[in-house]
Amino acid sequence: MKSQSQNKELEKINIIDKELSIEKLQKMYSDMLLIRRFEERSAQLYGKGLIAGFCHLYIGQEAVVVGMQASQEKEDAVITAYRDHGHMLAAGMDPKRVMAELTGRQDGYSKGKGGSMHMFSKDANFYGGHGIVGAQIPLGTGLAFAQKYLKKNNITIAYMGDGAANQGQVYESFNMASLWNLPIIYIIENNKYAMGTSTIRSSKKSNFDSRGKSWGIEGKEVNGMDAFEVYLAGKEAREKIIEGKGPQLLVMETYRYRGHSMSDPANYRSKSEVNKIKEEQDPINEFKKKMINEKNIPEENIKKIENNIKTIMKEVVKFAEESKEPNNKELMEDILK
Repeated sequence: MKSQSQNKELEKINIIDKELSIEKLQKMYSDMLLIRRFEERSAQLYGKGLIAGFCHLYIGQEAVVVGMQASQEKEDAVITAYRDHGHMLAAGMDPKRVMAELTGRQDGYSKGKGGSMHMFSKDANFYGGHGIVGAQIPLGTGLAFAQKYLKKNNITIAYMGDGAANQGQVYESFNMASLWNLPIIYIIENNKYAMGTSTIRSSKKSNFDSRGKSWGIEGKEVNGMDAFEVYLAGKEAREKIIEGKGPQLLVMETYRYRGHSMSDPANYRSKSEVNKIKEEQDPINEFKKKMINEKNIPEENIKKIENNIKTIMKEVVKFAEESKEPNNKELMEDILK
């Protein structure tokens, strides 16, 4: 007889096989690879002085947002913090316009005035990109309130980092979301370091999945380096919300390869620590292996995806470099007067 854990594993495999077609799996791989290559080029352009200000890269965490996006419905809303490029691309925003915004050009999503941390797309149901730590959580709670008020059958996904999880406004939001039974998934992307401080040094209890317990919010810890696991967790959480079981909390155990921002040399951790994660848990490499070995997707299909991403990135950089800088008159546009 099979054990309970074996039965659960078989159930997961059946769900993945049934719902994730070859086309969808290839799309997930393409999205993760696009985010990785986009962020690598962003780092290069930052080094050349073409991107100014703050710039926080998402390299290493790609499985979280791509797995979640695959579990979402089209009209679901997304809001996040300042490490936001990956979330934008996964939501379907044009990488050319995202890069144009990073380089401060007029064809960017915020007309070159928002930069890395502040761009939005109502068409993609992406509501930022917010530079103030934790500020997106009450805003996301407001989005979920609007969805319930307007009787929409959709949800909001509000991302935060492990550092933001210690902010008071997060728990005020938890209280209101639970009190009003709002359709929201709160996601803590625990990449182990709040700026440069390890979670075990900054939090007495680093098991973040219990953070919503006082408000009756169910929490679950997820392997955020595995897009399949993320997909299943996101799908399950969304179903619970639609069934009326209230807001959900998912803690994605993930890891960022680069420093907190481009100005951070990340001296607070060893190279061996980073390399071990890259070699053993890289989300893109592991997903690729499963596509080939478990899903029998031909390697030539994967090669086509990789070549396509190379072509896209050449076009993205070219578009951003050729886009003009904003006119001076833009300084007084799109602001409250």
